[in-house]
Amino acid sequence: MRTVAALLVASATAASAFTAPRLARAPRAVRPAAARQPAVIMAAEKKKKVVVLGGDGFCGWPTTLHLSDAGHEVIMVDNLSRRNIDIELGCSSLTPIESPEVRCKAWKEVSGKDVRFVNIDVAQEYHVMLKFLEDEKPDVVIHFGEQRAAPYSMRNDKAKRYTIDNNLSGTHNLLCAIVESGLDIHMVHLGTMGVYGYGTSGGEIPEGYIDVILPGGRPSKILHPAYPGSIYHATKVLDATLFQFYNKNDGLRITDLHQGIVWGTNTPQTVQDERLINRFDYDGDYGTVLNRFLMQSALGIPLTVYGTGGQTRALIHITDTAKCIELAIENPPEVGAPVEILNQVAETRRVRDIAQMVASKTGTPLSYVNNPRNEASENELDVSNEKFRNLGLDPITLDERLFDEVTSICEKYKDRCVLDKVMPTSYWNKKRTEDIETKGAVLSTEEVIVGTEADSPFQQAAITKEDVKVSGA
Repeated sequence: MRTVAALLVASATAASAFTAPRLARAPRAVRPAAARQPAVIMAAEKKKKVVVLGGDGFCGWPTTLHLSDAGHEVIMVDNLSRRNIDIELGCSSLTPIESPEVRCKAWKEVSGKDVRFVNIDVAQEYHVMLKFLEDEKPDVVIHFGEQRAAPYSMRNDKAKRYTIDNNLSGTHNLLCAIVESGLDIHMVHLGTMGVYGYGTSGGEIPEGYIDVILPGGRPSKILHPAYPGSIYHATKVLDATLFQFYNKNDGLRITDLHQGIVWGTNTPQTVQDERLINRFDYDGDYGTVLNRFLMQSALGIPLTVYGTGGQTRALIHITDTAKCIELAIENPPEVGAPVEILNQVAETRRVRDIAQMVASKTGTPLSYVNNPRNEASENELDVSNEKFRNLGLDPITLDERLFDEVTSICEKYKDRCVLDKVMPTSYWNKKRTEDIETKGAVLSTEEVIVGTEADSPFQQAAITKEDVKVSGA
């Protein structure tokens, strides 16, 4: 079997269009290279001092190692709240993650490079954070330090209030501290595609801003209308409003990355030592959809498809998360420029197509469960990621070779799985709770025949939709 690092490299593909294979459309006209403007101003080639808030987390840890490996001086800051939530939920990472101290020591042994860990609660310890910035004088602060799960944010009133208090207080404290420090710090924030909502937008979602005509025929550029689908998503919308204010009022240089759902587990850095392994969440609150499907298939558990599975979502591999962060810090907005917004996504897929892709490879049945979320049963999603592509991102797209990497991790640590944590238990509102209690959690099941990739239901669906689109042109 090839190494994970080799698979990660081999699977990177340069797609000629951004939309997923299931969405066919006429190719977009491409301007000559000389006529194209860079997405953001290119910075001089130099290594930077980078603080990663939330550096112990699912996205933060691989990004910390990626940036350190690239030669940047990295300090990870975390209050270990995600590990505390593991205790609350009674369900820890499927992979046995080491303490931050052990992780940093292992990285030093493997790479010869230092990563420091500092325990600060940014939402509660404002003055500690301010002094930290004044002492360290970082060039960049990457803000991962928020409660990141939509289902957890809807779990109960305690989780809702915690998500609001933690996320908004942390973001605002950081912004205040940067202003008070008097330092020219570039802030990079990990947002979410969920700020746009998942309704049918009627066209491609641009990167943050849209051109509009106001009453009286006045042209203007405004933030894309927000349509959050959970308390978590609402905090990201409110973050964006704070960014606009601090950018306008205090001239802060801010990059906001609207990221899709992350899949995968390891990166070329985390595979170098068992002690560097990334966390893997599989439960109903924190498990991202594709990782959850792959874990379920490895254990022979029916794949839990919410509702009809007609929800279309944007996806990105964990390796590309780290690469996008690096591109963002190397290409900061100029002083006085508006908040820079980029869509950090590789492709879009419909959930049931992803489930069928996994099932056709493993023979695992699908279990259509009563959707715990308050959302449309079907939606389209067409998203621009032109800025990152112009900066050179060649994103990893869904590849069954990479599925093997995730599946092997699931097989290796399956004894750590708590089976009764797989099903969703966080319901969006009382109506959803009552409906599930009345009709039951599982609505139907579907058997999928194992076949070759070319014969999989996923590929058949893609061809059918493409043919229909072309024939109707």
